[in-house]
Amino acid sequence: MEIAIDARSSTLHQGTGIGTYTNNVISNMLSLNSKDNFTLFCSGKFNKNFINDNTNIIYSSGKHSGFYEKYYIPNILKEKKVDLYHIPQNGIGLEYSNSYKKVVTIHDLIPYVMPETVGKGYLERFLRDMPRIIFNSDGILTVSEYSKKDILKFFNGYPEDKIFVTPLAANSKFKILNKKRCKNYLKSKFNINSEFALYIGGFSSRKNVFGLIKAYMEIYKDLKNQCKLVLVGGLKDEGEKLLNFVKNNNLEDNIIFPGYVSDNLLPIFYNACEVFVYPSFYEGFGLPPLEAMSCGAPVISSNISSIPEVTSTDAVLINPYDEDSLKNSLIKVLNNDNLKADLSKRGYNRSLQFTWRQTAKKTLDAYKKILQS
Repeated sequence: MEIAIDARSSTLHQGTGIGTYTNNVISNMLSLNSKDNFTLFCSGKFNKNFINDNTNIIYSSGKHSGFYEKYYIPNILKEKKVDLYHIPQNGIGLEYSNSYKKVVTIHDLIPYVMPETVGKGYLERFLRDMPRIIFNSDGILTVSEYSKKDILKFFNGYPEDKIFVTPLAANSKFKILNKKRCKNYLKSKFNINSEFALYIGGFSSRKNVFGLIKAYMEIYKDLKNQCKLVLVGGLKDEGEKLLNFVKNNNLEDNIIFPGYVSDNLLPIFYNACEVFVYPSFYEGFGLPPLEAMSCGAPVISSNISSIPEVTSTDAVLINPYDEDSLKNSLIKVLNNDNLKADLSKRGYNRSLQFTWRQTAKKTLDAYKKILQS
Protein backbone atom coordinates (compact mmCIF):
# COMPACT_ATOMS: atom_id res chain seq x y z
CA MET A 1 0.00 0.00 0.00
CA GLU A 2 0.94 3.60 -0.55
CA ILE A 3 -0.36 5.30 2.59
CA ALA A 4 -0.34 9.02 3.35
CA ILE A 5 -1.14 10.59 6.73
CA ASP A 6 -1.58 14.19 7.81
CA ALA A 7 0.85 14.01 10.75
CA ARG A 8 0.89 17.73 11.51
CA SER A 9 -1.27 17.35 14.62
CA SER A 10 1.55 15.45 16.32
CA THR A 11 3.33 18.80 16.70
CA LEU A 12 0.62 21.44 16.09
CA HIS A 13 -1.59 19.89 18.80
CA GLN A 14 1.17 18.53 21.02
CA GLY A 15 -0.06 17.87 24.54
CA THR A 16 -3.70 17.46 23.46
CA GLY A 17 -5.59 14.23 22.96
CA ILE A 18 -5.49 14.53 19.18
CA GLY A 19 -1.76 15.27 19.18
CA THR A 20 -1.03 12.32 21.46
CA TYR A 21 -3.18 10.03 19.32
CA THR A 22 -1.54 11.10 16.04
CA ASN A 23 1.96 10.71 17.44
CA ASN A 24 1.40 7.27 18.96
CA VAL A 25 -0.64 5.73 16.16
CA ILE A 26 1.89 6.67 13.48
CA SER A 27 4.92 5.59 15.54
CA ASN A 28 3.40 2.21 16.32
CA MET A 29 2.11 1.60 12.81
CA LEU A 30 5.63 2.14 11.47
CA SER A 31 7.06 -0.34 13.98
CA LEU A 32 4.46 -2.92 12.90
CA ASN A 33 4.56 -2.37 9.14
CA SER A 34 7.71 -2.46 7.03
CA LYS A 35 6.21 -3.56 3.73
CA ASP A 36 3.95 -0.57 2.97
CA ASN A 37 5.15 2.94 2.16
CA PHE A 38 4.12 5.95 4.25
CA THR A 39 4.09 9.60 3.17
CA LEU A 40 3.85 11.79 6.27
CA PHE A 41 2.96 15.47 6.09
CA CYS A 42 4.68 17.04 9.09
CA SER A 43 5.08 20.48 10.59
CA GLY A 44 7.79 21.72 12.94
CA LYS A 45 9.94 19.32 14.93
CA PHE A 46 8.33 15.94 14.32
CA ASN A 47 8.86 12.66 16.16
CA LYS A 48 12.18 11.02 15.25
CA ASN A 49 10.35 7.68 15.19
CA PHE A 50 8.66 8.89 12.01
CA ILE A 51 11.98 8.53 10.17
CA ASN A 52 12.10 5.05 8.72
CA ASP A 53 13.17 3.17 5.60
CA ASN A 54 9.58 3.13 4.38
CA THR A 55 8.64 6.73 5.20
CA ASN A 56 8.78 9.90 3.16
CA ILE A 57 8.60 13.05 5.30
CA ILE A 58 7.15 16.12 3.58
CA TYR A 59 7.04 19.47 5.31
CA SER A 60 3.61 21.11 5.24
CA SER A 61 3.14 24.21 7.34
CA GLY A 62 0.22 24.45 9.72
CA LYS A 63 -0.10 28.09 8.68
CA HIS A 64 -1.79 29.15 5.45
CA SER A 65 -3.54 25.81 5.69
CA GLY A 66 -5.95 26.71 2.90
CA PHE A 67 -3.16 26.57 0.32
CA TYR A 68 -1.58 23.41 1.75
CA GLU A 69 -4.87 21.55 2.15
CA LYS A 70 -6.53 22.61 -1.09
CA TYR A 71 -3.54 22.49 -3.46
CA TYR A 72 -0.16 21.44 -2.05
CA ILE A 73 -1.12 18.19 -0.28
CA PRO A 74 -3.66 16.98 -2.92
CA ASN A 75 -1.13 17.49 -5.72
CA ILE A 76 1.50 15.41 -3.87
CA LEU A 77 -1.06 12.68 -3.15
CA LYS A 78 -1.84 12.41 -6.88
CA GLU A 79 1.81 12.60 -7.88
CA LYS A 80 2.71 9.72 -5.53
CA LYS A 81 -0.35 7.69 -6.58
CA VAL A 82 -1.37 7.24 -2.97
CA ASP A 83 -3.87 4.46 -2.24
CA LEU A 84 -5.17 5.85 1.03
CA TYR A 85 -4.98 9.21 2.84
CA HIS A 86 -5.71 9.45 6.57
CA ILE A 87 -6.56 12.70 8.39
CA PRO A 88 -6.49 12.06 12.18
CA GLN A 89 -7.77 15.47 13.40
CA ASN A 90 -11.53 14.97 12.94
CA GLY A 91 -11.07 15.12 9.18
CA ILE A 92 -10.26 18.84 9.24
CA GLY A 93 -8.68 19.73 5.90
CA LEU A 94 -10.24 16.89 3.90
CA GLU A 95 -10.60 17.66 0.19
CA TYR A 96 -12.73 15.67 -2.22
CA SER A 97 -10.92 13.29 -4.55
CA ASN A 98 -11.67 10.07 -6.45
CA SER A 99 -8.04 9.11 -6.92
CA TYR A 100 -7.45 7.67 -3.42
CA LYS A 101 -9.40 6.38 -0.41
CA LYS A 102 -10.05 9.00 2.25
CA VAL A 103 -10.00 8.02 5.93
CA VAL A 104 -10.71 10.30 8.88
CA THR A 105 -10.60 9.82 12.64
CA ILE A 106 -13.64 11.31 14.35
CA HIS A 107 -12.81 11.47 18.05
CA ASP A 108 -16.19 12.67 19.28
CA LEU A 109 -19.21 14.75 18.30
CA ILE A 110 -19.30 17.09 21.30
CA PRO A 111 -20.57 20.06 19.20
CA TYR A 112 -23.60 17.97 18.26
CA VAL A 113 -24.20 16.35 21.66
CA MET A 114 -23.40 19.29 23.98
CA PRO A 115 -23.15 22.42 21.77
CA GLU A 116 -23.42 24.72 24.79
CA THR A 117 -20.01 23.54 26.01
CA VAL A 118 -17.92 24.64 22.99
CA GLY A 119 -16.96 28.06 21.66
CA LYS A 120 -19.21 29.74 19.11
CA GLY A 121 -16.58 29.90 16.35
CA TYR A 122 -15.57 26.25 16.70
CA LEU A 123 -19.21 25.19 16.92
CA GLU A 124 -20.12 26.96 13.69
CA ARG A 125 -17.14 25.51 11.77
CA PHE A 126 -17.72 22.00 13.11
CA LEU A 127 -21.44 21.96 12.28
CA ARG A 128 -20.75 23.44 8.85
CA ASP A 129 -17.88 21.13 7.85
CA MET A 130 -18.64 17.81 9.53
CA PRO A 131 -21.43 16.59 7.19
CA ARG A 132 -19.13 17.13 4.18
CA ILE A 133 -16.24 15.40 5.95
CA ILE A 134 -18.34 12.40 6.98
CA PHE A 135 -20.03 11.76 3.64
CA ASN A 136 -16.85 12.34 1.61
CA SER A 137 -14.95 9.75 3.67
CA ASP A 138 -14.45 6.20 2.44
CA GLY A 139 -13.90 5.04 6.01
CA ILE A 140 -14.10 6.46 9.53
CA LEU A 141 -12.01 5.54 12.56
CA THR A 142 -13.36 6.42 15.98
CA VAL A 143 -12.21 5.79 19.52
CA SER A 144 -15.15 4.04 21.19
CA GLU A 145 -18.34 2.16 20.46
CA TYR A 146 -20.20 5.09 22.00
CA SER A 147 -18.69 7.55 19.51
CA LYS A 148 -19.57 5.14 16.70
CA LYS A 149 -23.19 5.19 17.85
CA ASP A 150 -23.13 9.00 17.87
CA ILE A 151 -21.83 9.09 14.29
CA LEU A 152 -24.59 6.73 13.14
CA LYS A 153 -27.16 8.75 15.08
CA PHE A 154 -26.27 12.17 13.70
CA PHE A 155 -25.26 11.04 10.21
CA ASN A 156 -28.02 8.63 9.33
CA GLY A 157 -27.20 6.87 6.09
CA TYR A 158 -23.47 6.49 6.55
CA PRO A 159 -22.65 2.75 6.27
CA GLU A 160 -22.03 1.17 9.67
CA ASP A 161 -19.53 -1.30 8.21
CA LYS A 162 -17.29 1.62 7.21
CA ILE A 163 -16.85 2.83 10.82
CA PHE A 164 -14.01 1.15 12.74
CA VAL A 165 -13.47 1.41 16.51
CA THR A 166 -9.80 1.81 17.45
CA PRO A 167 -9.59 2.47 21.24
CA LEU A 168 -6.89 4.73 22.64
CA ALA A 169 -4.20 3.90 25.21
CA ALA A 170 -2.16 5.60 27.93
CA ASN A 171 1.44 6.54 27.19
CA SER A 172 4.19 4.44 28.74
CA LYS A 173 5.09 7.19 31.25
CA PHE A 174 1.80 6.51 33.04
CA LYS A 175 2.95 3.71 35.31
CA ILE A 176 3.16 2.82 38.99
CA LEU A 177 5.80 4.84 40.87
CA ASN A 178 6.85 5.02 44.51
CA LYS A 179 3.87 6.68 46.21
CA LYS A 180 5.85 8.14 49.11
CA ARG A 181 8.38 9.80 46.77
CA CYS A 182 5.58 11.21 44.64
CA LYS A 183 3.86 12.70 47.70
CA ASN A 184 7.14 14.21 48.92
CA TYR A 185 7.73 15.78 45.50
CA LEU A 186 4.26 17.37 45.44
CA LYS A 187 4.78 18.63 48.98
CA SER A 188 8.01 20.42 48.03
CA LYS A 189 6.90 21.58 44.57
CA PHE A 190 3.22 22.46 45.10
CA ASN A 191 2.87 22.57 48.91
CA ILE A 192 0.36 19.71 48.81
CA ASN A 193 1.00 18.31 52.28
CA SER A 194 -1.92 15.96 52.92
CA GLU A 195 -3.89 13.17 51.30
CA PHE A 196 -5.93 14.34 48.31
CA ALA A 197 -8.54 13.37 45.79
CA LEU A 198 -7.54 14.31 42.24
CA TYR A 199 -9.10 15.60 39.05
CA ILE A 200 -7.05 16.19 35.88
CA GLY A 201 -8.52 17.64 32.71
CA GLY A 202 -10.19 20.71 31.28
CA PHE A 203 -12.71 22.87 33.08
CA SER A 204 -15.42 22.94 30.45
CA SER A 205 -18.89 22.62 31.96
CA ARG A 206 -19.03 19.25 30.14
CA LYS A 207 -16.46 17.91 32.64
CA ASN A 208 -18.76 18.54 35.63
CA VAL A 209 -15.96 19.87 37.84
CA PHE A 210 -18.42 22.21 39.54
CA GLY A 211 -20.45 19.16 40.53
CA LEU A 212 -17.29 17.59 41.98
CA ILE A 213 -16.49 20.73 43.99
CA LYS A 214 -20.01 20.88 45.42
CA ALA A 215 -19.93 17.19 46.33
CA TYR A 216 -16.56 17.58 48.04
CA MET A 217 -17.80 20.61 49.99
CA GLU A 218 -20.59 18.45 51.42
CA ILE A 219 -18.44 15.52 52.53
CA TYR A 220 -14.88 16.62 53.35
CA LYS A 221 -15.66 17.02 57.06
CA ASP A 222 -17.02 13.44 57.17
CA LEU A 223 -13.75 11.82 56.02
CA LYS A 224 -11.74 9.83 58.55
CA ASN A 225 -8.49 11.47 57.37
CA GLN A 226 -7.91 15.00 56.14
CA CYS A 227 -8.21 14.83 52.36
CA LYS A 228 -7.98 17.81 50.09
CA LEU A 229 -9.25 18.13 46.52
CA VAL A 230 -6.65 18.91 43.84
CA LEU A 231 -7.91 20.14 40.45
CA VAL A 232 -5.19 20.15 37.78
CA GLY A 233 -5.64 22.14 34.58
CA GLY A 234 -5.03 25.48 32.90
CA LEU A 235 -6.93 28.26 34.65
CA LYS A 236 -8.82 30.25 32.06
CA ASP A 237 -12.48 30.97 31.37
CA GLU A 238 -14.43 28.26 33.24
CA GLY A 239 -11.44 27.46 35.45
CA GLU A 240 -11.29 31.04 36.73
CA LYS A 241 -14.99 30.88 37.60
CA LEU A 242 -14.44 27.71 39.61
CA LEU A 243 -11.46 29.23 41.42
CA ASN A 244 -13.51 32.32 42.32
CA PHE A 245 -16.31 30.10 43.62
CA VAL A 246 -13.85 28.29 45.88
CA LYS A 247 -12.41 31.59 47.13
CA ASN A 248 -15.87 33.03 47.80
CA ASN A 249 -16.61 29.98 49.96
CA ASN A 250 -13.28 30.28 51.84
CA LEU A 251 -12.12 26.84 50.75
CA GLU A 252 -8.71 27.69 49.23
CA ASP A 253 -6.98 25.59 51.92
CA ASN A 254 -9.02 22.51 51.02
CA ILE A 255 -9.44 22.81 47.25
CA ILE A 256 -6.16 23.39 45.43
CA PHE A 257 -5.67 24.59 41.85
CA PRO A 258 -2.05 23.94 40.79
CA GLY A 259 -2.85 25.33 37.32
CA TYR A 260 -1.38 23.88 34.15
CA VAL A 261 1.01 20.99 34.87
CA SER A 262 3.39 19.56 32.27
CA ASP A 263 2.66 16.05 31.00
CA ASN A 264 5.81 14.68 32.65
CA LEU A 265 4.48 15.57 36.10
CA LEU A 266 1.01 14.10 35.66
CA PRO A 267 2.08 10.53 36.60
CA ILE A 268 3.34 11.91 39.92
CA PHE A 269 -0.10 13.36 40.69
CA TYR A 270 -1.86 10.14 39.68
CA ASN A 271 0.47 8.04 41.84
CA ALA A 272 0.22 10.30 44.89
CA CYS A 273 -3.56 10.68 45.05
CA GLU A 274 -5.96 8.66 47.19
CA VAL A 275 -8.57 8.53 44.44
CA PHE A 276 -8.95 9.97 40.94
CA VAL A 277 -12.39 11.46 40.25
CA TYR A 278 -13.73 12.12 36.74
CA PRO A 279 -17.48 12.86 36.78
CA SER A 280 -17.73 14.00 33.13
CA PHE A 281 -21.09 14.27 31.37
CA TYR A 282 -19.68 13.20 28.01
CA GLU A 283 -16.45 11.68 26.68
CA GLY A 284 -15.56 10.31 23.25
CA PHE A 285 -13.15 7.97 25.02
CA GLY A 286 -12.07 9.24 28.45
CA LEU A 287 -8.28 9.01 28.58
CA PRO A 288 -7.63 10.44 32.10
CA PRO A 289 -9.34 7.52 33.92
CA LEU A 290 -7.19 5.10 31.90
CA GLU A 291 -4.04 7.09 32.74
CA ALA A 292 -5.03 7.02 36.41
CA MET A 293 -5.60 3.25 36.38
CA SER A 294 -2.24 2.76 34.66
CA CYS A 295 -0.68 4.51 37.67
CA GLY A 296 -2.56 2.38 40.16
CA ALA A 297 -4.97 5.10 41.30
CA PRO A 298 -8.47 4.04 42.42
CA VAL A 299 -11.00 5.67 40.08
CA ILE A 300 -14.47 7.15 40.50
CA SER A 301 -16.00 8.12 37.17
CA SER A 302 -19.23 8.44 35.21
CA ASN A 303 -21.46 5.55 34.21
CA ILE A 304 -22.47 7.20 30.93
CA SER A 305 -21.04 7.86 27.44
CA SER A 306 -17.84 5.95 26.61
CA ILE A 307 -16.29 5.78 30.09
CA PRO A 308 -17.64 2.31 31.07
CA GLU A 309 -15.94 0.94 27.93
CA VAL A 310 -12.64 2.12 29.39
CA THR A 311 -13.08 1.28 33.07
CA SER A 312 -15.42 -1.72 32.79
CA THR A 313 -16.41 -2.66 36.38
CA ASP A 314 -12.94 -1.91 37.74
CA ALA A 315 -13.87 1.60 38.90
CA VAL A 316 -16.69 3.06 40.97
CA LEU A 317 -19.14 4.37 38.39
CA ILE A 318 -21.60 7.12 39.33
CA ASN A 319 -24.44 9.02 37.71
CA PRO A 320 -22.83 12.44 37.11
CA TYR A 321 -26.25 14.11 37.21
CA ASP A 322 -26.88 12.76 40.73
CA GLU A 323 -24.95 14.71 43.36
CA ASP A 324 -25.73 12.16 46.07
CA SER A 325 -24.22 9.39 43.94
CA LEU A 326 -20.93 11.26 43.75
CA LYS A 327 -20.94 12.27 47.42
CA ASN A 328 -21.64 8.75 48.64
CA SER A 329 -18.95 7.27 46.39
CA LEU A 330 -16.33 9.74 47.62
CA ILE A 331 -17.06 8.83 51.25
CA LYS A 332 -17.21 5.12 50.44
CA VAL A 333 -13.83 5.04 48.73
CA LEU A 334 -11.91 7.54 50.83
CA ASN A 335 -12.96 5.95 54.13
CA ASN A 336 -12.20 2.38 53.08
CA ASP A 337 -8.53 1.43 52.65
CA ASN A 338 -9.40 -2.11 51.53
CA LEU A 339 -11.66 -0.81 48.78
CA LYS A 340 -8.96 1.61 47.62
CA ALA A 341 -6.43 -1.20 47.41
CA ASP A 342 -8.88 -3.43 45.53
CA LEU A 343 -9.76 -0.70 43.01
CA SER A 344 -6.08 0.09 42.54
CA LYS A 345 -5.24 -3.51 41.67
CA ARG A 346 -8.25 -4.12 39.45
CA GLY A 347 -7.90 -0.80 37.65
CA TYR A 348 -4.24 -1.39 36.90
CA ASN A 349 -4.96 -4.84 35.49
CA ARG A 350 -7.74 -3.34 33.36
CA SER A 351 -5.37 -0.70 31.98
CA LEU A 352 -3.07 -3.40 30.59
CA GLN A 353 -5.75 -4.24 28.03
CA PHE A 354 -5.17 -0.92 26.20
CA THR A 355 -1.95 -0.39 24.23
CA TRP A 356 -0.96 1.91 21.37
CA ARG A 357 0.38 -1.13 19.56
CA GLN A 358 -3.12 -2.58 19.61
CA THR A 359 -4.55 0.75 18.39
CA ALA A 360 -2.04 0.79 15.52
CA LYS A 361 -2.85 -2.81 14.56
CA LYS A 362 -6.58 -2.10 14.47
CA THR A 363 -5.86 0.99 12.35
CA LEU A 364 -3.83 -0.99 9.80
CA ASP A 365 -6.56 -3.65 9.67
CA ALA A 366 -9.12 -0.91 9.02
CA TYR A 367 -6.96 0.50 6.18
CA LYS A 368 -6.96 -2.91 4.47
CA LYS A 369 -10.73 -3.31 4.77
CA ILE A 370 -11.36 0.21 3.46
CA LEU A 371 -9.09 -0.41 0.46
CA GLN A 372 -10.88 -3.68 -0.30
CA SER A 373 -14.35 -2.13 -0.11
